[in-house]
Parts: sequence; C-alpha cells; structure tokens
Amino acid sequence: MVKRSIALSLSKAAKIAILCGVAAIIAGIVIAVCFKSSASHPREEGAIVSVEPAEVRDVNIYGEYVGRIRAQQFVEVRARVEGYLQKMLFKEGSFIKKDQTLFIIDPTIYSARVNKAAAQLNKAKAIAVKAKRDLDRIRPLYEANAASQLDLDNAVAAYEGATADVAVCQADLTQAQLTLGYTAVKSPISGYISQRSADIGTLVGPSAQSLLATVVKSDTVRVDFSMTALDYLRSKSRNVTIGEDDKERDWKSTVTITLADGKEYPFKGVVDFADPQVDPKTGTFSVRAEMPNPDHILLPGEFTKVKLLMDVRDSVVVVPQKALTVDKGGAFIFVVRPDSVVEKRFIETGPEIGNEILVERGLAGGENIVTEGFHKLRHGIKVTPVESEASAKK
Repeated sequence: MVKRSIALSLSKAAKIAILCGVAAIIAGIVIAVCFKSSASHPREEGAIVSVEPAEVRDVNIYGEYVGRIRAQQFVEVRARVEGYLQKMLFKEGSFIKKDQTLFIIDPTIYSARVNKAAAQLNKAKAIAVKAKRDLDRIRPLYEANAASQLDLDNAVAAYEGATADVAVCQADLTQAQLTLGYTAVKSPISGYISQRSADIGTLVGPSAQSLLATVVKSDTVRVDFSMTALDYLRSKSRNVTIGEDDKERDWKSTVTITLADGKEYPFKGVVDFADPQVDPKTGTFSVRAEMPNPDHILLPGEFTKVKLLMDVRDSVVVVPQKALTVDKGGAFIFVVRPDSVVEKRFIETGPEIGNEILVERGLAGGENIVTEGFHKLRHGIKVTPVESEASAKK
C-alpha cells in the first residue's frame, strides 16, 4: 500500500510538472508574439519628427511671363519725292544723328522748278512795282478831278492783283524750295541705322513701298508682355493696380528680365502702361515696361523672361512648401505644441515664393511646424521634435 501511495504521488507530481512546463511554454510564446508585434509596430507617440519655427518676414511677390523687347523708337526712312537715288552718305549699322543726311535723290528737275518759281516771283514783283507807280500817279489826278473814278478803281485793282500775284509766286517758290530740300533724305531721329533697302540708281518715290532704311533708337527699350485676367484680379484684391503710380505705396511695379545666357539684366524697368481691356481671343491683357539700355545689350525683337514685382507684403508668415499637405478638406500642416503634442492645423495659403508659401490665416509666427516625418502622424499624438537642418543653419 505504501508503494502504491508513493507511485500515485509521483504520478501527480509529474502531471503538475508537465502542466507547469506547458504553461511556461505558452507564456513564452505569448511574450515572444507580443514582443514581435511591439517591435514591428512601434508606438507613434514616440515618433521623431523634424520641426522648424514658422518664419515671419517681408516678402516680394513676383509674376513670371514671357516678354519681347521693342525699341523705344523705330522709324522707317522713306523718300518724299520721286527720283533716282544718287548717293548714300552713311555706313550701314552705324550710329547717326538727327537731321543727318542719309541719301541724295537726283535734284536736277527740282532745282529747275526752284529757278522757274524764282523767275516768276521776280516778274510778279516787277508788275506790282509798276502797278504801285500807276496808282500813285492816278490818285493825285483823281483828287484834282483830272482822272475819273473808273481810272482810280482800275489802278487800285491792278495794284491789288499784282500784290496777290507776288504772294502766289512767293508760295510757289517756297514749295519748290521745300521739295528740292526733300531730295536730301535726312534722319528724323538719332539712333542706329539698318542696312539700306534700295540701291544707288533705284527710282524711288513717296509711295508706301519706297523704303530706304530704318533707324532704331534703343537707349531705352520697351518690354511687352501679357498678363491673365486672373493675375489682374489677384492684384486688385491686394489693392494693387498694374500700370498705375500709386503715391500711397513706397514701391513700384518693377520688371527684371533674364538675358539669353541666363544672367539677370542689371537694370530694372518700370511698368508704365497696362491695357484697360482683355483680349477676348487670348484672355490676356497687354502690359508694357520701359527699361534703360545704355550699353545696347538688349536687342529689339528678342524674347526674354520677365519677372514682375506685383506686391510687397510686410511681416507675413512663411512656411516651406514641403510642410504643406492638401486633401479634400483643404490645405493643412502639423504643428507641434509646447507639450510635444501634434495638432493638425488647416490654414489659408497665399502666393508661392520659391520653395516657400505664404500663410494668410491659421498659423502664427514662431509656431513649430513639422517639415519631415509627418506622413504617419495623427492629430493628438505625442512626438519627439528635432530641429531641422534648415532651421539649424538659419
């Protein structure tokens, strides 16, 4: 009996040991599974995110367009009288002065007309002198009743007619001299002259097709470009009217252009005109700026990139564009509060400035915003904020 009791006791102990072992194994498996799950799904409350404070500064808002350079003055030189080109008195491509003689048209026929008009004038003057003497002789005779009223009237009429003929001949002579002067074709402005459009010996005349050359004045150039109606409305919403000189603001709508080699032109232009109506075909309106060109680097006719200063904003909040997320609800960013809790903040954005964007409403300067690591964030969780590299360099 004692042996059987001992055997039963050992059997129970073995069972208990086995059960304990199984329980230990199960506990180990559960712990391992939990550890693995914890390792594969770390808690978001401890997520490390890069933050930087929202910056407050003055910003310039620009619009970029494609423009075309145009000379301040572009004049076509044409013949005003008909004749054969006799001489060319300039070097093509050179600088010429106003009233400088460029071409000579054969003046022979026009010189003859001047001589004829001068002779007719001399004849008319001689007749007028005789008529004056006749009148001076008749008047005393009439007063002495030695000449009739008819004689006096005829003398007066002859004198007045002769005087009128003198005036007509004088006008004819002046016109002939003026026409003769047109045989010397002069430049109406100072500037650079193109190559000639007619050869020596060509018959030219006052017709629209008789182009001799062109003169370009480009010490100052004009930059023409087009803006959309949307740009106009946005500028109006900021109380800025393109092309008007507003005395209340301390800045002007300046224009900066980019040269063909990619460099920025050192001089700035000022917008002096904006078309008051929109082109219905393109939906745009024309804008013009004047720009100094003292070294003649800008060539009329070339295209260029135009950057127009559209507004200057003082003390506005600016954030990096990479911190912004846009979904159906609007644009939002993640803000880290002083207690390291993340807040999903919807904001109203303004114009883009390079890699940054202006915040109109919803964010105060100095608040810490998440710039990296925000893709798995949720509103209300706790994070570990780390200063971003960009913020550290400032």
